Amino acid sequence: GGGEAGVAGGGEAAEILEALAMMAEDPMLLEEAERRARDGADAAHALDAAFAQHRDALAELGGYLAERAADLDDLKHRAVAFALGLPMPGLPAPGHPYVLVAEDLSPADTAGLGPDVLALVTERGGPTSHTAILARGRGLPAVVACAGVMDLPDGTVIGVDGGTGEITTGLTEERAAEIVAGDRAERARLAASSGPGRTADGHPVKLLLNIGSAKDLRPGAEGVGLFRTEFLFLDRTGAPSFEEQVAAYTEVFEQAETVIVRTLDAGTDKPLPFLGLPEEPNPALGVRGLRVDRILPGVLDAQLDAIAEAARATGTQAWVMAPMVTTVAEASGFARRARERGIAKVGAMVEVPAAALRAGALLREVDFLSIGTNDLAQYTFAADRQHSALADLLDPRQPALLQLIGMCARAGREAGKPVGVCGEAAGDPLLAPLLAGLGVTSLSMAPVCVPAVREALAGLTLEECRRRAEAAVG
Repeated sequence: GGGEAGVAGGGEAAEILEALAMMAEDPMLLEEAERRARDGADAAHALDAAFAQHRDALAELGGYLAERAADLDDLKHRAVAFALGLPMPGLPAPGHPYVLVAEDLSPADTAGLGPDVLALVTERGGPTSHTAILARGRGLPAVVACAGVMDLPDGTVIGVDGGTGEITTGLTEERAAEIVAGDRAERARLAASSGPGRTADGHPVKLLLNIGSAKDLRPGAEGVGLFRTEFLFLDRTGAPSFEEQVAAYTEVFEQAETVIVRTLDAGTDKPLPFLGLPEEPNPALGVRGLRVDRILPGVLDAQLDAIAEAARATGTQAWVMAPMVTTVAEASGFARRARERGIAKVGAMVEVPAAALRAGALLREVDFLSIGTNDLAQYTFAADRQHSALADLLDPRQPALLQLIGMCARAGREAGKPVGVCGEAAGDPLLAPLLAGLGVTSLSMAPVCVPAVREALAGLTLEECRRRAEAAVG
Protein backbone atom coordinates (compact mmCIF):
# COMPACT_ATOMS: atom_id res chain seq x y z
CA GLY A 1 0.00 0.00 0.00
CA GLY A 2 0.98 3.61 -0.17
CA GLY A 3 -0.30 7.05 -1.00
CA GLU A 4 -0.30 10.48 0.58
CA ALA A 5 -0.96 10.71 4.30
CA GLY A 6 -4.06 12.52 5.56
CA VAL A 7 -4.02 15.24 8.19
CA ALA A 8 -4.10 13.68 11.65
CA GLY A 9 -7.36 14.49 13.38
CA GLY A 10 -8.94 16.01 10.25
CA GLY A 11 -11.81 14.90 8.03
CA GLU A 12 -13.07 11.40 8.78
CA ALA A 13 -10.64 11.12 11.71
CA ALA A 14 -12.23 14.17 13.32
CA GLU A 15 -15.71 12.69 12.92
CA ILE A 16 -14.59 9.44 14.57
CA LEU A 17 -12.94 11.26 17.46
CA GLU A 18 -16.10 13.34 17.96
CA ALA A 19 -18.14 10.13 18.15
CA LEU A 20 -15.68 8.85 20.79
CA ALA A 21 -16.09 12.03 22.79
CA MET A 22 -19.84 11.50 22.70
CA MET A 23 -19.35 7.97 24.09
CA ALA A 24 -17.29 9.37 26.95
CA GLU A 25 -20.06 11.86 27.77
CA ASP A 26 -22.74 9.15 28.06
CA PRO A 27 -24.77 10.16 31.18
CA MET A 28 -25.44 6.49 32.03
CA LEU A 29 -21.68 5.89 32.17
CA LEU A 30 -21.22 8.84 34.51
CA GLU A 31 -24.13 7.74 36.71
CA GLU A 32 -22.68 4.23 37.05
CA ALA A 33 -19.24 5.58 38.02
CA GLU A 34 -20.81 7.96 40.56
CA ARG A 35 -22.88 5.15 42.06
CA ARG A 36 -19.80 3.00 42.58
CA ALA A 37 -17.94 5.95 44.10
CA ARG A 38 -20.81 6.51 46.56
CA ASP A 39 -20.56 2.81 47.46
CA GLY A 40 -16.95 3.35 48.53
CA ALA A 41 -14.82 2.80 45.42
CA ASP A 42 -12.04 5.26 44.63
CA ALA A 43 -12.23 7.19 41.34
CA ALA A 44 -9.96 4.86 39.35
CA HIS A 45 -11.81 1.68 40.39
CA ALA A 46 -15.23 3.31 39.94
CA LEU A 47 -14.34 4.35 36.39
CA ASP A 48 -12.82 0.97 35.58
CA ALA A 49 -15.95 -0.89 36.71
CA ALA A 50 -18.36 1.50 34.96
CA PHE A 51 -16.53 1.24 31.64
CA ALA A 52 -16.32 -2.57 31.99
CA GLN A 53 -20.09 -2.83 32.44
CA HIS A 54 -20.76 -0.74 29.33
CA ARG A 55 -18.15 -2.66 27.34
CA ASP A 56 -19.84 -5.99 28.14
CA ALA A 57 -23.20 -4.59 27.08
CA LEU A 58 -21.81 -3.49 23.69
CA ALA A 59 -19.93 -6.76 23.15
CA GLU A 60 -23.16 -8.75 23.65
CA LEU A 61 -24.88 -6.82 20.86
CA GLY A 62 -22.40 -8.14 18.27
CA GLY A 63 -21.54 -6.76 14.82
CA TYR A 64 -20.75 -3.06 14.47
CA LEU A 65 -21.53 -2.24 18.11
CA ALA A 66 -19.24 -5.03 19.35
CA GLU A 67 -16.36 -3.39 17.48
CA ARG A 68 -17.11 -0.17 19.36
CA ALA A 69 -16.43 -2.05 22.61
CA ALA A 70 -12.70 -1.79 21.82
CA ASP A 71 -13.11 2.00 21.66
CA LEU A 72 -14.48 1.96 25.20
CA ASP A 73 -11.29 0.20 26.36
CA ASP A 74 -9.21 3.12 25.15
CA LEU A 75 -11.50 5.65 26.83
CA LYS A 76 -11.28 3.65 30.07
CA HIS A 77 -7.47 3.59 30.03
CA ARG A 78 -7.36 7.34 29.45
CA ALA A 79 -9.91 8.09 32.18
CA VAL A 80 -8.13 5.89 34.74
CA ALA A 81 -4.76 7.43 33.86
CA PHE A 82 -6.23 10.89 34.39
CA ALA A 83 -7.73 9.85 37.76
CA LEU A 84 -4.35 8.51 38.90
CA GLY A 85 -2.39 11.48 37.60
CA LEU A 86 -0.46 9.27 35.17
CA PRO A 87 0.54 10.07 31.55
CA MET A 88 -2.00 9.19 28.87
CA PRO A 89 -1.45 5.82 27.14
CA GLY A 90 0.75 6.37 24.11
CA LEU A 91 2.60 4.80 21.20
CA PRO A 92 6.25 3.70 21.07
CA ALA A 93 8.72 6.32 19.83
CA PRO A 94 11.97 4.45 19.04
CA GLY A 95 13.37 7.35 17.03
CA HIS A 96 13.41 5.51 13.68
CA PRO A 97 10.80 4.25 11.17
CA TYR A 98 8.99 1.08 12.26
CA VAL A 99 5.98 -1.19 11.70
CA LEU A 100 3.54 -0.85 14.58
CA VAL A 101 2.17 -4.20 15.82
CA ALA A 102 -0.50 -4.20 18.51
CA GLU A 103 -3.37 -6.28 19.89
CA ASP A 104 -5.64 -3.46 18.76
CA LEU A 105 -5.25 0.26 18.25
CA SER A 106 -7.60 2.95 19.44
CA PRO A 107 -9.00 5.58 17.04
CA ALA A 108 -7.25 8.31 19.05
CA ASP A 109 -3.89 6.55 18.67
CA THR A 110 -4.46 5.83 14.96
CA ALA A 111 -5.42 9.45 14.23
CA GLY A 112 -2.26 10.66 16.00
CA LEU A 113 0.27 8.37 14.34
CA GLY A 114 3.52 10.10 13.49
CA PRO A 115 5.54 9.84 10.25
CA ASP A 116 7.81 7.13 11.74
CA VAL A 117 5.00 4.54 11.49
CA LEU A 118 5.36 2.77 8.12
CA ALA A 119 2.51 0.25 8.51
CA LEU A 120 0.03 -1.17 11.03
CA VAL A 121 -0.71 -4.76 12.02
CA THR A 122 -3.28 -5.65 14.68
CA GLU A 123 -4.21 -9.01 16.17
CA ARG A 124 -7.83 -8.00 16.65
CA GLY A 125 -10.27 -5.76 14.79
CA GLY A 126 -12.38 -6.15 11.70
CA PRO A 127 -12.40 -4.82 8.13
CA THR A 128 -14.59 -1.85 9.13
CA SER A 129 -12.96 -1.12 12.48
CA HIS A 130 -12.01 2.49 13.08
CA THR A 131 -8.35 1.48 12.91
CA ALA A 132 -8.80 0.12 9.39
CA ILE A 133 -10.83 3.15 8.25
CA LEU A 134 -8.30 5.68 9.54
CA ALA A 135 -5.28 3.76 8.25
CA ARG A 136 -6.85 3.58 4.79
CA GLY A 137 -7.56 7.32 4.84
CA ARG A 138 -3.89 8.03 5.63
CA GLY A 139 -2.57 5.69 2.94
CA LEU A 140 -0.90 3.43 5.52
CA PRO A 141 -0.58 -0.28 4.70
CA ALA A 142 -2.65 -2.05 7.38
CA VAL A 143 -3.53 -5.65 8.18
CA VAL A 144 -6.15 -6.32 10.88
CA ALA A 145 -7.29 -9.55 12.58
CA CYS A 146 -3.83 -11.11 12.09
CA ALA A 147 -3.88 -14.00 14.59
CA GLY A 148 -0.64 -14.66 16.45
CA VAL A 149 1.20 -11.54 15.29
CA MET A 150 1.84 -10.48 18.92
CA ASP A 151 4.03 -13.58 19.32
CA LEU A 152 6.66 -12.00 17.04
CA PRO A 153 9.65 -10.72 19.06
CA ASP A 154 10.08 -6.94 19.24
CA GLY A 155 12.55 -5.80 16.58
CA THR A 156 11.61 -8.51 14.04
CA VAL A 157 11.91 -7.26 10.45
CA ILE A 158 8.60 -7.89 8.66
CA GLY A 159 6.99 -6.94 5.36
CA VAL A 160 3.38 -5.69 5.33
CA ASP A 161 1.24 -5.74 2.18
CA GLY A 162 -1.96 -3.83 2.83
CA GLY A 163 -3.33 -4.83 -0.58
CA THR A 164 -3.18 -8.59 -0.08
CA GLY A 165 -3.30 -8.66 3.73
CA GLU A 166 -0.04 -10.62 3.85
CA ILE A 167 2.70 -10.40 6.50
CA THR A 168 6.18 -11.65 5.55
CA THR A 169 8.76 -12.63 8.17
CA GLY A 170 12.33 -13.89 7.90
CA LEU A 171 13.37 -11.04 5.60
CA THR A 172 17.02 -10.46 4.84
CA GLU A 173 18.37 -6.91 4.93
CA GLU A 174 18.65 -7.03 1.15
CA ARG A 175 15.02 -8.09 0.68
CA ALA A 176 13.85 -5.43 3.18
CA ALA A 177 15.79 -2.78 1.24
CA GLU A 178 14.15 -3.97 -2.00
CA ILE A 179 10.67 -3.63 -0.47
CA VAL A 180 11.41 -0.11 0.77
CA ALA A 181 12.85 0.93 -2.58
CA GLY A 182 9.89 -0.54 -4.42
CA ASP A 183 7.43 1.26 -2.16
CA ARG A 184 9.22 4.58 -2.70
CA ALA A 185 9.20 4.09 -6.46
CA GLU A 186 5.50 3.23 -6.41
CA ARG A 187 4.69 6.31 -4.30
CA ALA A 188 6.64 8.50 -6.72
CA ARG A 189 4.85 6.98 -9.71
CA LEU A 190 1.43 7.52 -8.16
CA ALA A 191 2.30 11.07 -7.08
CA ALA A 192 2.86 11.91 -10.75
CA SER A 193 -0.55 10.51 -11.75
CA SER A 194 -3.18 13.01 -12.87
CA GLY A 195 -6.13 13.48 -15.21
CA PRO A 196 -9.53 11.86 -15.62
CA GLY A 197 -10.15 8.11 -15.37
CA ARG A 198 -9.55 6.37 -18.72
CA THR A 199 -8.72 2.91 -19.96
CA ALA A 200 -5.69 2.54 -22.22
CA ASP A 201 -7.91 3.03 -25.29
CA GLY A 202 -9.64 6.12 -23.87
CA HIS A 203 -12.89 4.68 -22.47
CA PRO A 204 -13.97 7.04 -19.64
CA VAL A 205 -14.56 5.78 -16.10
CA LYS A 206 -15.12 8.72 -13.75
CA LEU A 207 -13.01 8.76 -10.58
CA LEU A 208 -14.91 10.32 -7.70
CA LEU A 209 -14.44 10.82 -3.94
CA ASN A 210 -16.17 9.42 -0.87
CA ILE A 211 -16.36 12.21 1.73
CA GLY A 212 -17.96 12.88 5.12
CA SER A 213 -17.66 16.69 4.97
CA ALA A 214 -15.91 19.47 3.07
CA LYS A 215 -12.74 18.75 5.10
CA ASP A 216 -12.31 15.47 3.17
CA LEU A 217 -12.17 17.11 -0.27
CA ARG A 218 -8.89 16.68 -2.16
CA PRO A 219 -7.76 17.68 -5.68
CA GLY A 220 -7.22 15.09 -8.40
CA ALA A 221 -10.71 13.59 -8.72
CA GLU A 222 -13.65 14.37 -10.99
CA GLY A 223 -16.18 15.16 -8.28
CA VAL A 224 -17.81 13.56 -5.25
CA GLY A 225 -19.54 10.23 -5.73
CA LEU A 226 -20.61 9.73 -2.12
CA PHE A 227 -21.24 12.55 0.35
CA ARG A 228 -22.07 10.71 3.58
CA THR A 229 -24.25 13.37 5.18
CA GLU A 230 -24.77 11.47 8.43
CA PHE A 231 -21.09 12.06 9.31
CA LEU A 232 -22.03 15.72 9.88
CA PHE A 233 -24.39 14.79 12.69
CA LEU A 234 -22.85 11.84 14.55
CA ASP A 235 -22.48 13.79 17.79
CA ARG A 236 -25.90 15.48 17.76
CA THR A 237 -28.48 14.81 20.44
CA GLY A 238 -30.83 17.39 18.90
CA ALA A 239 -31.90 17.52 15.25
CA PRO A 240 -29.73 19.83 13.11
CA SER A 241 -31.54 22.98 12.01
CA PHE A 242 -32.41 23.73 8.40
CA GLU A 243 -29.80 26.52 8.38
CA GLU A 244 -27.05 24.22 9.70
CA GLN A 245 -27.77 21.65 7.01
CA VAL A 246 -27.82 24.28 4.25
CA ALA A 247 -24.45 25.62 5.42
CA ALA A 248 -22.84 22.15 5.49
CA TYR A 249 -24.07 21.23 2.01
CA THR A 250 -23.21 24.66 0.59
CA GLU A 251 -19.60 24.31 1.79
CA VAL A 252 -19.20 21.12 -0.27
CA PHE A 253 -21.14 22.37 -3.32
CA GLU A 254 -18.92 25.45 -3.54
CA GLN A 255 -15.74 23.37 -3.74
CA ALA A 256 -16.65 20.42 -5.99
CA GLU A 257 -17.89 20.42 -9.56
CA THR A 258 -20.16 17.37 -9.21
CA VAL A 259 -21.55 16.11 -5.88
CA ILE A 260 -23.72 13.05 -5.28
CA VAL A 261 -25.35 13.47 -1.88
CA ARG A 262 -26.50 10.40 0.01
CA THR A 263 -29.41 11.16 2.31
CA LEU A 264 -28.96 10.11 5.95
CA ASP A 265 -27.79 6.51 6.14
CA ALA A 266 -28.84 6.07 9.74
CA GLY A 267 -30.09 3.15 11.75
CA THR A 268 -29.36 1.21 14.88
CA ASP A 269 -26.08 -0.09 13.45
CA LYS A 270 -24.96 3.53 12.88
CA PRO A 271 -26.99 5.41 15.49
CA LEU A 272 -27.78 9.10 15.23
CA PRO A 273 -29.00 10.03 18.73
CA PHE A 274 -31.24 12.87 17.57
CA LEU A 275 -33.43 10.40 15.66
CA GLY A 276 -34.35 8.48 18.82
CA LEU A 277 -34.75 5.20 16.93
CA PRO A 278 -35.76 2.17 19.04
CA GLU A 279 -33.27 -0.64 19.70
CA GLU A 280 -33.60 -3.67 17.46
CA PRO A 281 -32.55 -7.31 17.88
CA ASN A 282 -31.07 -7.45 14.34
CA PRO A 283 -30.09 -3.92 13.24
CA ALA A 284 -28.71 -4.90 9.82
CA LEU A 285 -32.16 -6.22 8.85
CA GLY A 286 -34.12 -3.45 10.51
CA VAL A 287 -34.96 0.24 10.14
CA ARG A 288 -31.94 1.81 8.49
CA GLY A 289 -31.23 4.10 5.55
CA LEU A 290 -34.35 5.09 3.61
CA ARG A 291 -36.43 2.86 5.92
CA VAL A 292 -36.15 5.51 8.68
CA ASP A 293 -38.65 7.44 6.52
CA ARG A 294 -41.31 4.88 7.47
CA ILE A 295 -41.39 6.18 11.04
CA LEU A 296 -39.86 9.68 10.72
CA PRO A 297 -40.86 11.09 7.30
CA GLY A 298 -40.14 14.67 8.34
CA VAL A 299 -36.39 13.97 8.57
CA LEU A 300 -36.04 13.21 4.85
CA ASP A 301 -38.28 16.13 3.85
CA ALA A 302 -36.14 18.56 5.88
CA GLN A 303 -32.93 17.19 4.40
CA LEU A 304 -34.21 17.37 0.82
CA ASP A 305 -35.34 20.97 1.43
CA ALA A 306 -31.86 21.88 2.72
CA ILE A 307 -30.07 20.18 -0.19
CA ALA A 308 -32.32 21.95 -2.71
CA GLU A 309 -31.70 25.33 -1.04
CA ALA A 310 -27.91 24.80 -1.00
CA ALA A 311 -28.01 23.84 -4.69
CA ARG A 312 -29.98 27.00 -5.55
CA ALA A 313 -27.64 29.20 -3.52
CA THR A 314 -24.52 27.85 -5.25
CA GLY A 315 -25.91 27.28 -8.74
CA THR A 316 -25.00 23.59 -8.41
CA GLN A 317 -26.80 20.77 -10.17
CA ALA A 318 -27.31 18.52 -7.14
CA TRP A 319 -27.42 14.75 -7.47
CA VAL A 320 -29.16 13.04 -4.54
CA MET A 321 -29.49 9.31 -3.78
CA ALA A 322 -31.22 7.30 -1.09
CA PRO A 323 -29.52 4.45 0.81
CA MET A 324 -31.02 0.98 1.35
CA VAL A 325 -33.57 1.20 -1.47
CA THR A 326 -35.26 -2.20 -1.74
CA THR A 327 -38.33 -1.85 -3.96
CA VAL A 328 -39.35 0.09 -7.06
CA ALA A 329 -42.09 1.76 -5.03
CA GLU A 330 -39.52 3.11 -2.57
CA ALA A 331 -37.41 4.49 -5.43
CA SER A 332 -40.46 6.06 -7.07
CA GLY A 333 -41.61 7.74 -3.85
CA PHE A 334 -38.14 9.10 -3.11
CA ALA A 335 -37.73 10.41 -6.68
CA ARG A 336 -41.09 12.19 -6.57
CA ARG A 337 -40.28 13.99 -3.31
CA ALA A 338 -36.81 15.04 -4.52
CA ARG A 339 -38.04 16.29 -7.89
CA GLU A 340 -40.85 18.27 -6.27
CA ARG A 341 -38.08 20.34 -4.68
CA GLY A 342 -36.28 20.93 -7.97
CA ILE A 343 -33.41 18.51 -7.36
CA ALA A 344 -31.83 17.86 -10.75
CA LYS A 345 -30.75 14.22 -10.59
CA VAL A 346 -32.24 11.55 -8.35
CA GLY A 347 -30.72 8.13 -7.76
CA ALA A 348 -30.91 4.96 -5.69
CA MET A 349 -28.21 2.99 -3.93
CA VAL A 350 -28.06 -0.72 -4.69
CA GLU A 351 -27.13 -2.43 -1.43
CA VAL A 352 -29.89 -5.05 -1.28
CA PRO A 353 -30.01 -7.97 -3.76
CA ALA A 354 -33.69 -7.21 -4.46
CA ALA A 355 -32.66 -3.81 -5.84
CA ALA A 356 -29.99 -5.34 -8.09
CA LEU A 357 -32.48 -7.89 -9.44
CA ARG A 358 -34.87 -5.06 -10.33
CA ALA A 359 -32.24 -2.60 -11.59
CA GLY A 360 -34.01 -2.06 -14.93
CA ALA A 361 -37.30 -1.20 -13.23
CA LEU A 362 -35.51 1.10 -10.76
CA LEU A 363 -33.91 3.01 -13.64
CA ARG A 364 -37.37 3.75 -15.06
CA GLU A 365 -37.96 5.75 -11.86
CA VAL A 366 -34.52 7.29 -11.14
CA ASP A 367 -31.68 8.89 -13.10
CA PHE A 368 -28.75 6.79 -11.83
CA LEU A 369 -27.69 3.92 -9.57
CA SER A 370 -24.77 3.69 -7.15
CA ILE A 371 -23.73 0.26 -5.90
CA GLY A 372 -22.61 -0.04 -2.28
CA THR A 373 -20.56 -3.24 -2.47
CA ASN A 374 -19.96 -3.52 1.29
CA ASP A 375 -23.62 -3.96 2.18
CA LEU A 376 -24.50 -5.72 -1.07
CA ALA A 377 -21.93 -8.40 -0.20
CA GLN A 378 -23.24 -8.64 3.37
CA TYR A 379 -26.81 -9.25 2.24
CA THR A 380 -25.93 -11.44 -0.73
CA PHE A 381 -23.83 -13.87 1.31
CA ALA A 382 -25.70 -13.59 4.64
CA ALA A 383 -22.36 -12.67 6.25
CA ASP A 384 -21.95 -9.85 8.78
CA ARG A 385 -19.61 -7.33 7.15
CA GLN A 386 -17.76 -6.86 10.48
CA HIS A 387 -16.99 -10.58 10.84
CA SER A 388 -13.28 -11.16 10.18
CA ALA A 389 -13.76 -14.96 10.11
CA LEU A 390 -16.08 -14.58 7.07
CA ALA A 391 -13.75 -12.37 5.04
CA ASP A 392 -13.68 -14.86 2.14
CA LEU A 393 -17.46 -14.54 1.71
CA LEU A 394 -17.21 -10.76 1.80
CA ASP A 395 -14.47 -10.65 -0.86
CA PRO A 396 -15.85 -8.44 -3.67
CA ARG A 397 -14.31 -10.82 -6.21
CA GLN A 398 -17.00 -13.37 -5.36
CA PRO A 399 -18.67 -14.28 -8.69
CA ALA A 400 -22.21 -13.85 -7.32
CA LEU A 401 -21.48 -10.26 -6.28
CA LEU A 402 -19.85 -9.48 -9.63
CA GLN A 403 -22.91 -10.92 -11.40
CA LEU A 404 -25.21 -8.57 -9.49
CA ILE A 405 -22.97 -5.61 -10.34
CA GLY A 406 -22.99 -6.70 -13.99
CA MET A 407 -26.81 -6.85 -13.99
CA CYS A 408 -27.00 -3.26 -12.75
CA ALA A 409 -24.43 -2.06 -15.30
CA ARG A 410 -26.32 -3.74 -18.17
CA ALA A 411 -29.56 -2.13 -17.02
CA GLY A 412 -27.80 1.23 -16.99
CA ARG A 413 -26.42 0.71 -20.48
CA GLU A 414 -29.89 -0.22 -21.81
CA ALA A 415 -31.47 2.82 -20.12
CA GLY A 416 -28.64 5.17 -21.12
CA LYS A 417 -28.13 6.09 -17.46
CA PRO A 418 -24.97 6.00 -15.27
CA VAL A 419 -24.26 3.20 -12.79
CA GLY A 420 -21.38 3.71 -10.35
CA VAL A 421 -19.76 1.82 -7.48
CA CYS A 422 -19.04 3.58 -4.18
CA GLY A 423 -18.18 0.64 -1.90
CA GLU A 424 -14.66 -0.33 -0.83
CA ALA A 425 -14.26 -2.35 -4.06
CA ALA A 426 -14.15 0.89 -6.09
CA GLY A 427 -10.86 1.94 -4.46
CA ASP A 428 -9.08 -1.37 -5.08
CA PRO A 429 -6.75 -1.12 -8.11
CA LEU A 430 -7.06 -4.88 -8.69
CA LEU A 431 -10.85 -4.70 -8.79
CA ALA A 432 -11.35 -1.42 -10.64
CA PRO A 433 -10.61 -2.95 -14.09
CA LEU A 434 -13.13 -5.74 -13.40
CA LEU A 435 -15.80 -3.17 -12.55
CA ALA A 436 -15.00 -1.17 -15.69
CA GLY A 437 -15.21 -4.38 -17.69
CA LEU A 438 -18.65 -5.10 -16.24
CA GLY A 439 -19.81 -1.70 -17.53
CA VAL A 440 -19.66 0.48 -14.42
CA THR A 441 -19.39 4.15 -15.43
CA SER A 442 -17.84 5.67 -12.28
CA LEU A 443 -15.85 4.61 -9.23
CA SER A 444 -16.01 6.53 -5.94
CA MET A 445 -13.37 6.03 -3.25
CA ALA A 446 -11.25 7.51 -0.46
CA PRO A 447 -9.05 10.30 -1.89
CA VAL A 448 -5.83 8.39 -1.22
CA CYS A 449 -6.98 5.55 -3.52
CA VAL A 450 -7.53 7.66 -6.66
CA PRO A 451 -3.99 7.60 -8.18
CA ALA A 452 -3.59 3.80 -7.97
CA VAL A 453 -7.03 3.20 -9.50
CA ARG A 454 -6.31 5.73 -12.27
CA GLU A 455 -3.05 3.97 -13.17
CA ALA A 456 -4.67 0.50 -13.03
CA LEU A 457 -7.33 1.55 -15.55
CA ALA A 458 -4.79 3.31 -17.79
CA GLY A 459 -2.79 0.10 -18.12
CA LEU A 460 -5.58 -1.93 -19.78
CA THR A 461 -7.89 -1.53 -22.76
CA LEU A 462 -11.64 -1.78 -22.25
CA GLU A 463 -11.63 -5.16 -24.03
CA GLU A 464 -8.94 -6.45 -21.65
CA CYS A 465 -11.06 -5.24 -18.71
CA ARG A 466 -14.07 -7.08 -20.14
CA ARG A 467 -12.11 -10.31 -20.56
CA ARG A 468 -10.91 -10.12 -16.96
CA ALA A 469 -14.46 -9.51 -15.76
CA GLU A 470 -15.78 -12.48 -17.74
CA ALA A 471 -13.08 -14.74 -16.31
CA ALA A 472 -13.82 -13.56 -12.76
CA VAL A 473 -17.55 -14.20 -13.07
CA GLY A 474 -16.86 -17.62 -14.59
